[in-house]
Amino acid sequence: MMSPLIARLLLLVCLALPLYGVEKVRNRGYRKDPDADKFGSCMQGPAGTSGREGNPGANGIPGTPGIPGRDGPKGEKGECINEIFEEPWRPNYKQCAWNSLNYGIDLGKVADCTFTKLRTDSALRVLFSGSLRLKCKNACCQRWYFTFNGAECAGPLPIESIIYLDQGIEGLCEGVKAGLVDVAVWVGTCADYPRGDASTGWNSVSRVIIEELPK
Repeated sequence: MMSPLIARLLLLVCLALPLYGVEKVRNRGYRKDPDADKFGSCMQGPAGTSGREGNPGANGIPGTPGIPGRDGPKGEKGECINEIFEEPWRPNYKQCAWNSLNYGIDLGKVADCTFTKLRTDSALRVLFSGSLRLKCKNACCQRWYFTFNGAECAGPLPIESIIYLDQGIEGLCEGVKAGLVDVAVWVGTCADYPRGDASTGWNSVSRVIIEELPK
């Protein structure tokens, strides 16, 4: 007859054998998680929500300049166009007139006429129309000439008339600056000749005509 202790051991063995067989069956279809040793035997849960984007990173160090490219093909020669924009030329003239001037001086200013010149790069055309008389017993000479602001014309030469002439004095003067110009007719002596008895504008109308002309 079995002792009660042996009987209990046999009972425990009989109860443990079915559990061991069931465990072996489960282990056949079970694949071990490679991370099981790290995280234990817990199963991996569902993925969490994505995090916010991080702040932009700092700019990197600028790179070294590249190699200069080759020169391109030479272009065609262009056309040179010079455009000059100027105001249209406007007539600018003046006339001063005297009736029977009868000025009998032999040396000095005879008459003057003030004129406003608009441009520096223009020329002045001047004309004296009137009677010029010279009387003397022996050989003599008188000279009538124009001045501009007190000086004779230097561009290019003086404007003058000498001896006795029945025509007028006329010419162009350049180099006179823009602005107010005092144009005057004078009478004087001639070089190497004695002075005679001069008379200007006797018994006739005398005129000084001034006109600004483009060069």
